[in-house]
Amino acid sequence: MVDSPLPPRPQPPPPPQPQAEPSRTAHLPWLFAMLLALLAFLILPHMIERGMYAWTVGRERAEVDVARGQLPTPALTEISRQFTVVAKAIGPSVVHIDTVREVGRNELPLASYPQQAYGQGSGVIVDEAGYILTNNHVVAGAGQITVKLSGNETRPAEIVGLDDTTDLAVLKIPEGGLIAAEWGDSEALAEGSLVWAVGNPFGLDRSVTFGIISAKNRRGFNGTSPYQDFLQTDAAVNPGNSGGPLVDVAGKIVGINTAIVGRSYQGVSFSIPSSIAREVYNHLRESGKVVRGYLGVQLADLNDDLIELFDLDVTEGAVVAQVAPGTPAAQANFKDGDVIVEWDGHPVVDATELTLMVGQTEVGARVAVKIIRRGKPMTLDVTVGERPSNYTR
Repeated sequence: MVDSPLPPRPQPPPPPQPQAEPSRTAHLPWLFAMLLALLAFLILPHMIERGMYAWTVGRERAEVDVARGQLPTPALTEISRQFTVVAKAIGPSVVHIDTVREVGRNELPLASYPQQAYGQGSGVIVDEAGYILTNNHVVAGAGQITVKLSGNETRPAEIVGLDDTTDLAVLKIPEGGLIAAEWGDSEALAEGSLVWAVGNPFGLDRSVTFGIISAKNRRGFNGTSPYQDFLQTDAAVNPGNSGGPLVDVAGKIVGINTAIVGRSYQGVSFSIPSSIAREVYNHLRESGKVVRGYLGVQLADLNDDLIELFDLDVTEGAVVAQVAPGTPAAQANFKDGDVIVEWDGHPVVDATELTLMVGQTEVGARVAVKIIRRGKPMTLDVTVGERPSNYTR
């Protein structure tokens, strides 16, 4: 009999192993990843911005290199050359005017006497015989006038004639070595035409500024005379520019600079057009004064109230507000309230235009004037007189 093997003795279970604590280094990858994400969030936009900036700078640098290689273009070179040519063409004809006048007691009541006031302005030589055109307000009342030429030579000047109505004056200096400017045509200018103003702003001799004609036929503002009809420009004009020329692209006189808005340049400047300045110059040179036609009435513009009051069917014209006794208007039987609608065959727009028409009419001329009196059209014949110095109509 064979003995059966004994069953294997069961093994006792292994003793429990102590639980291992989690390693602190196990979180490092996550922390590192979070740090990288944070750095990317903070730095990446800056890096992108720097990259875009570098790309933009590189592109602009390439464009600048190309542009510099193309400059100056023939067109810009020619424009610049033309600007300098205009300045050279008019420069020697522009003069600096210094004045000295006695100051009256009513001007400086607390000052000791005698007192002298010094002024300055600009002018332009219009005849090589020594005739200079400037503003009346530059030289009026001056006891001593000195003109400085382009070569800094100074010569004494005397007044040939003054016209306060248009603020123009003509001076005469000894002739010799003078270069006269040429007259241009202000009527040929249009809004947007290029112009240059030359003068001595703040005593800075022969300064040249550039602009365009902003408007034409500016009149009736800031107490200006009805005989003044300005060119408006944006060329810089400052104190001291008064009397200097405004010139066109050919360097020819198209205006005499005379006024600014405010105490200094603000983009709005005014010049007496050459169509007026040249005519006044010729009169002043010939006789020392300007003879203008004279009617002898006070005028008002036609407005809606007057149209309704007089029951008129016209919208343009000049109303006779008052007729001065013994004047051409009185002799021609004008009456207060007459509405003048036509002068010598030309329609009348307003009182200022009629004043210009009358002033430009030859003294002694007989003119047909169409009026409306109490709603009825009439025609009066008037013999134009000579305007007295204390009248504007």
